Amino acid sequence: MKATFGEYIKQLRTDKGLTLTELAALLKLDSANLSKIENGKREFDEKRLDKLANAFNLNLEKLKVEYFGDQFEKMYAYNCSSETLIVAEEKVNYLKV
Repeated sequence: MKATFGEYIKQLRTDKGLTLTELAALLKLDSANLSKIENGKREFDEKRLDKLANAFNLNLEKLKVEYFGDQFEKMYAYNCSSETLIVAEEKVNYLKV
C-alpha cells in the first residue's frame, strides 16, 4: 500500500514502464498535472478512474477502494477522532437504502 493515491499511480506507471507523458495522454491530462498528482500537490479527479483502470487493466471496483481509501488520509491529517469513521459508515449505510 502506498501512502497516497498519487504514489499508487506512480508505482503503477513505473511498473508498466510508462513515462509521465504516455500515461497523461491515456488519462487525457497534461504531464505537468499528472506529475503534481503523483507528488501529492494535486488531487486525482475521480471521473478519470475508469481511464486509469483501463490503462492498467485493473478492476474498477478495486481501484475505487484504493482511491476512496486515500480520502481517509485527510482525516488523519486533521487529527479527527475515530468517531469520524463511525459517522462515515452510518452515512454510507443511509445512502445505500
